[in-house]
Amino acid sequence: MIDPRLSVAPMMAWTDRHCRFFHRQLSRRTLLYTEMVTTGALLHGDVPAHLDFDAGEHPVALQLGGSEPDDLAACARLAQRWGYDEVNLNCGCPSERVQRGAFGACLMAEPLLVRDAVRAMREACDLPVTVKHRIGIDRVESYAFVRDFVGTVSEGGAQTFIVHARNAWLQGLSPKENREIPPLRYEIAYRLKADFPSLTIVINGGVVSLDQVDAHLRHVDGVMIGREAYQNPWLLADADRRVFGDPPADVPIDRWQVAARMADYARSVVRRGEPLRNVTRHMLGLFNGLPGARRWRQALSDARQLAANDATLIVRAADGVRSGVRLAA
Repeated sequence: MIDPRLSVAPMMAWTDRHCRFFHRQLSRRTLLYTEMVTTGALLHGDVPAHLDFDAGEHPVALQLGGSEPDDLAACARLAQRWGYDEVNLNCGCPSERVQRGAFGACLMAEPLLVRDAVRAMREACDLPVTVKHRIGIDRVESYAFVRDFVGTVSEGGAQTFIVHARNAWLQGLSPKENREIPPLRYEIAYRLKADFPSLTIVINGGVVSLDQVDAHLRHVDGVMIGREAYQNPWLLADADRRVFGDPPADVPIDRWQVAARMADYARSVVRRGEPLRNVTRHMLGLFNGLPGARRWRQALSDARQLAANDATLIVRAADGVRSGVRLAA
């Protein structure tokens, strides 16, 4: 069973398999998402490159980008075959490239198509099929718009809706601006939960602390954290206790233990022929807030040291932070 109370958002170029393995060292319970993978990439590209992941990443969900029900159904079957725990349909990305593919946020204008796509995906696999969407598109700010979208799509069998609580402006804003300029309206997600009590409503957008997670969980079923989990990943380290109610570990994990585990993991990645940078680039925020954090970031970003492809770089850099902490104390 997937517990929806906390998840890390799908983020292009960020939440790849190495990032997810890293986040899993910090929280056993938080649901992790892949980057968005298009149906075309799976049906006509290198499936293992897109779908392979470490068993330690569970629970993990595959996010799909697409609009053709038959294609999405075929990809949902792949998601189940490759062992994912959930398959999610992206109805929230506003980028022009995604719009040219006729999917992402522009699908909110076609709820019947999304309903049919969800139904096809559910019939093709036994996984939960979820939908991530915005609260509106362009200047449409009527609550009725998103209410009717959720109501229609739920007829296809979707039981979980991840609500990015901003509009998506399809023209005039970059994807980055679309994460910042349209105002957050959390009350819309709260109202959806009130109007659809049998559905699982997860809120997304602007969440940067577990205190905020606690506050949102008084109104909705779950919270999805995006860039804050990537840039300041240590916030996930207390999530199992704070959010899921797990008892404190007898031996609390510390950042140096995480670094050591990631060094072991990086050795296996390098042995497979991948560059060390593929792992270290996701770990730059691990020591944020501690003396020596800047030195850690510099070491893990240093092209000369990374070129050696020696995973002990991670341990050496972490030891440097430990020395800085001792000096500060």
